[in-house]
Amino acid sequence: MSGKFAANAGSATLCLLMRAVRSPVTPLRSLYSRQLTSARNVSTHLAYLAKERAVAIEAVERASQVCQAVFQRLIAVETLTKKDKSPVTVADFGAQAVVNHILERHFPDDPVVGEEDSKDLQGEAGRVLREKVTELILRAIDRGQYAGGPRGRHWTLDPIDGTKGFLRGEQFAVCLALIIDGQVHLGVVGCPNLPYDMSKPDGERGVLMVAVKGQGAFQRKLSADSSEQETLIHVSSVQNTSDAVFCESVEAQHSDHSSNANIARLLGITKPSVRMDSQCKYASVARGDAEIYLRLPVSETYVEKIWDHASGNIIIHEAGGRVSDISGKPLDFSIGRTLSANKGVVAASAKIFDKVISAIQTTLAKDN
Repeated sequence: MSGKFAANAGSATLCLLMRAVRSPVTPLRSLYSRQLTSARNVSTHLAYLAKERAVAIEAVERASQVCQAVFQRLIAVETLTKKDKSPVTVADFGAQAVVNHILERHFPDDPVVGEEDSKDLQGEAGRVLREKVTELILRAIDRGQYAGGPRGRHWTLDPIDGTKGFLRGEQFAVCLALIIDGQVHLGVVGCPNLPYDMSKPDGERGVLMVAVKGQGAFQRKLSADSSEQETLIHVSSVQNTSDAVFCESVEAQHSDHSSNANIARLLGITKPSVRMDSQCKYASVARGDAEIYLRLPVSETYVEKIWDHASGNIIIHEAGGRVSDISGKPLDFSIGRTLSANKGVVAASAKIFDKVISAIQTTLAKDN
């Protein structure tokens, strides 16, 4: 790639991000109008956290649009590697800046626990990206440095969950959740590449899922117009584990695939696993495309991050499923930026959840 072409592509990407961050935030009157339309369509009461729900949907939609547009202009020079070796793109930073900017406009006193920070743009390794990022974007990115905790309310954001999937043009998600006194009360997941209907894998893509505590979980087309109906979603009704389908990570370093296979044998599962990146796995289980999502620990030292699970956790619960760690303990979002009180993650439809936990315990006992 010539230097001139790379520079032009980089300039186009920066302009895109600047437009996204500087573009007017949708007025609350319009956001509420969308929510009222959705409320009529789904026949549910949305008074609790209605403003937060509307703003979170707006933020995830905007960030998803940024990610898709950046992907079309993606060039190798626009990717750097963080210390944990996961790739970070300009879209990661841009999506976090867009979401944080919108949250700041509507909820200026709410802190944010975000995955990215501008330190990744420092030093020689981040020089090329740093030259493309203005002070406005840097400031918005760094609103995500809150430490979390058990009191008050804060948002948690993963601007691109599944960065490697994003780079491959496969599954990734923009995930935003609101935590109040250590409990997840609202979650939104935008999945730009997920088929809206998995029975039509080559059909329309782009799914947004949203859940508020006590109100159920819903799906709509991503970036749909305000009249688009939200559909109530439920986990699978499968009662026999032999009829179930696993949904697991593409990346081997994210989950122990060999133990997953042993658990599948114990449960009598013979159907091939569905492998995809990001919290799209939660989305797939929530609407019944698969019955089980396992994320088994791959090391004693690895600790899950809250932004990787908060949105998916509430969507599964509100869709009628259950989520825990491998011991059956609920995920604890009150400690800070990590799930340090938990090991691994299990999500499944409620009817088979206990059987899954039992099979995990049996398998891990044999492995040890």
